[in-house]
Amino acid sequence: MQPKQNNRQESSGFKEKLSWLWSDYSVIIAFLIIFIAASFMSPRFLDLNNQMNILMQVSIIGIIALGMTVVMLSGGIDLSVGSVLALVGVIAVIALNATGSIIAAVLTAFIVGSFAGLLNGLMVAKGRIASFIATLGMMAAARSIALYIANGGSISGEVSGFSAIANSEFFMIDYPIIIFIIMTVFVYLLMHKTRFGRYVYAIGSNEKAAMLSGIRVDRVKIGVYSLTGLLVSVAATIETSRLNSISSSSSGASYELDAIAAVIIGGTRMTGGRGKIIGTFFGVLILGILNNMMNLMNVSPHLQGFVKGLIIIIAVVFQKRE
Repeated sequence: MQPKQNNRQESSGFKEKLSWLWSDYSVIIAFLIIFIAASFMSPRFLDLNNQMNILMQVSIIGIIALGMTVVMLSGGIDLSVGSVLALVGVIAVIALNATGSIIAAVLTAFIVGSFAGLLNGLMVAKGRIASFIATLGMMAAARSIALYIANGGSISGEVSGFSAIANSEFFMIDYPIIIFIIMTVFVYLLMHKTRFGRYVYAIGSNEKAAMLSGIRVDRVKIGVYSLTGLLVSVAATIETSRLNSISSSSSGASYELDAIAAVIIGGTRMTGGRGKIIGTFFGVLILGILNNMMNLMNVSPHLQGFVKGLIIIIAVVFQKRE
């Protein structure tokens, strides 16, 4: 009887280790599988220029997804990120053209983005409005204001140096990629090494318990949405600089879907309290690889949204099975 019991214990222990490995590193495993599969499906995939192109393409969504991760960890959601990006870009370009100062334009972008996030936070924390409704309202309002200011069209920058922000390189690495990595490290340290991060996780896990333990829930939520607005303004600055213009109608369209998809693929729960910044980082890369592969294989762009939606559903199903 003794050997059978030992075998059962060993088998049970092995299953627990596999379960722990999949729970903590599933997104990294999925990334490696998809990366290897993509390298076999297309010889052009492993080309260095193509790899840099993938990182460049995901940098803007990646920065937005970092903010979305923080919001979702707190138990909320932000649907306004795409519209706020367009609004920030429009006002930043106006400030750029009016002052001729790149610094003034960047500071204006940061102020507008942070203020939009602050308003979201106030509506959720002080107004007790569900985050879905509050940010849905902000999404409509921000896009409307951007369209009104730009007369429904695009605005171009008149200061040539502004485009250097997104179109310059450092040791053959584009600035947007570097900024994305820096923002990832910053948000990682903020969420995993500071009291603010612990509070966000606590609120997402059990808001009432967090409140009873003395956490200023309202202040933390306002900080969460303000941080997201700031990260959106960083993404808006990169996007506007890349083209030296911003479209009030199309810029930022569906960015909230891409950001949410990356966050969910990265393992963050919709209910909050569980997830990792590094998971979102790899979730963004997975989306980038899938988009790149569909382009290399000439898949219709009209079907790419279907693929993203399917991935979100599959990711949520796997989360529920954990």
